[in-house]
Amino acid sequence: MAERDNRRNRRDRDETPEFADRLVAINRVSKTVKGGKRFGFAALVVVGDQKGRVGFGKGKAKEVPEAIRKATEQAKRKMIRVPLREGRTLHHDMNGRHGAGRVVLRTASQGTGIIAGGPMRAVFEMLGVHDVVAKSIGSQNPYNMIRATLDALTKEQSPRNVAQRRGKKVADILPKRDEAPAESTQVAEEA
Repeated sequence: MAERDNRRNRRDRDETPEFADRLVAINRVSKTVKGGKRFGFAALVVVGDQKGRVGFGKGKAKEVPEAIRKATEQAKRKMIRVPLREGRTLHHDMNGRHGAGRVVLRTASQGTGIIAGGPMRAVFEMLGVHDVVAKSIGSQNPYNMIRATLDALTKEQSPRNVAQRRGKKVADILPKRDEAPAESTQVAEEA
C-alpha cells in the first residue's frame, strides 16, 4: 500500500513540471451579520513554468492561505502555451482587450527587460519573457489587465505555425536578410 502511494507521488512529480507562482492581488471583503463582521478573502495568482506556459486563477475562502491554494490550483488547470522568439521575447506586436481593459504588447531587443505594469509584469515573469514593452490602457483592475494580457498572448503566432498553416517553409515566411554581410566576407577572402 505504501509502495503504491510512493510510486503515485513519484509519478505525479515527474509528470508535472515545476511551476512558479506569483500572488498578484488579495481582496478582503466583509459581511456584516448579527454577531459582528465575517471576513472573506479573494486571491489572484499567476502561475507559469517560465518556458512558455502561463495561467491565472482566482480563489475565494475565509482564510488567505486557502484562497491562494484555490487560485493556484485553478491557474494550473487553465494554462496556455505561448511561442517565444529565442526564448526571451514575443514574435510580433499584439493588442488585447477584456472589458474596459486594453493592453499593447511589443517585442523588444535583447537587454531591454520587462517594461510593464504590476499585473502584466507578473504574467511576463511567469511566462519566461525577458524583453518586452507593454502598456495598459483603460481599466486598472488587475483581473481585467491579466485577462487582456492573456487575450493578446493567445493571438501570437510563431513563424512555424504560420508556415505550417499556409503549407510553406519557415524560410519563405520570414523576411529576407540583407546580402551585404555575405558579400563583404567574399571580398575579404579574395584579397
